[in-house]
Amino acid sequence: MFTPSRQQFLAMAKPGDLIPVYREILADRITPVSAFERIAARPGSFLLESVEGGERLARYSFLGSDPYLILRCTEQVATITEGEHTSTVSIPPGKDALHLISELLSRYRFLATPGLPRFCGGAVGYLAYDMVRHFEKLPQIAANDLNVPDACFLFTDTLLIFDHVRHRVKVLGAARVNEDAAAAYDRVTDRIEALIARLRAPVGITPPRRQNGHLQIQSNMDQPTYEAAVRKCKDYIMAGDAFQIVPSLRLSFPLDVHPFEVYRAIRSLNPSPYMYYIDLGDQQVVGTSPEILVTAEKGRARVRPIAGTRPRGGTDEEDARLAAELLADEKERAEHIMLVDLGRNDLGRVCEYGSVSVDELMVVERYSHVMHIVSNVTGRIAPGKDVYDVTRACFPAGTLTGAPKVRAMEIIEELEPT
Repeated sequence: MFTPSRQQFLAMAKPGDLIPVYREILADRITPVSAFERIAARPGSFLLESVEGGERLARYSFLGSDPYLILRCTEQVATITEGEHTSTVSIPPGKDALHLISELLSRYRFLATPGLPRFCGGAVGYLAYDMVRHFEKLPQIAANDLNVPDACFLFTDTLLIFDHVRHRVKVLGAARVNEDAAAAYDRVTDRIEALIARLRAPVGITPPRRQNGHLQIQSNMDQPTYEAAVRKCKDYIMAGDAFQIVPSLRLSFPLDVHPFEVYRAIRSLNPSPYMYYIDLGDQQVVGTSPEILVTAEKGRARVRPIAGTRPRGGTDEEDARLAAELLADEKERAEHIMLVDLGRNDLGRVCEYGSVSVDELMVVERYSHVMHIVSNVTGRIAPGKDVYDVTRACFPAGTLTGAPKVRAMEIIEELEPT
């Protein structure tokens, strides 16, 4: 049975609507990984999973495939692929990839379907660090040798939503209503049935395969160069240019296993609240993290700074001792408070005056291998501002740059070769 029913759909559908339609099936023998291998192990797919606190599986996992549009942006040029057609457009001065995403998503009017979680399709992808050049004026010194897009997003209207509490999967397709609502409903239900057939098809079990031989890891800086960069950062801090600077290394090595095997390994070794695998064809994005950049929902924005770390203890008593030691550490406390202030400043740029507050301050959150100091900063989004403005104000995370953010990024640009 589909939700909404055909009769319900026809009663609500109007030209220009985007209406999620889904069918729910039992999934006690299907995992997100096995489902991904069945229907989405190809370019233009993603898997989003979460382990709350690094210890409890969150209620939902999301698997998307067969995007109807792919957006790639490099500097002021955007490439838009829809099916077999690819076009290139110039991004006007003062505009950026987020403006394009907003325009593309606003082509249709989204109608919520009861029974679905907060996320039920849309744009999934990444903003690279260099995207900040569209938001802040920074010098261009470091070499851009990777030649990857500043932003890349998959626009999906096909989604599998795993409900780990009820052991069921919602197989979802979004119907784009033009003139013939009945035809739109038939197309989306046919697509859902085809997905279910693929989901139920047998698939061979493929245990994760180890990388062969010793890893030949290369860094974009040797140790003396990096140590010199750290000393220069200390000089800038002593001179009052910044409170904190985060110089980074880029490590690379050849890979002879499929990138999805890397994801399978790290989701096992480091289960985290935010785990993701995005296959963009010529590149894959893989990661696990305890930290959000920012969330914006129902008129409120939230950042959750994480800074201060200790390993988990082998016993409850050792765990409690390490947590107390972490909270008493003067350096960890100072760094964390600085990032809380940075979060308040970021939200203050896009939130109503006087609405930004610290709801939680310096609580210890435990994950699978480590514990962190975490705070929660929220604010009411100001009139005339939206989720895209909130993203611009908070990007990139202060934990990746330092503070003040712009001056820290200027110094990083000077010291990092790539």
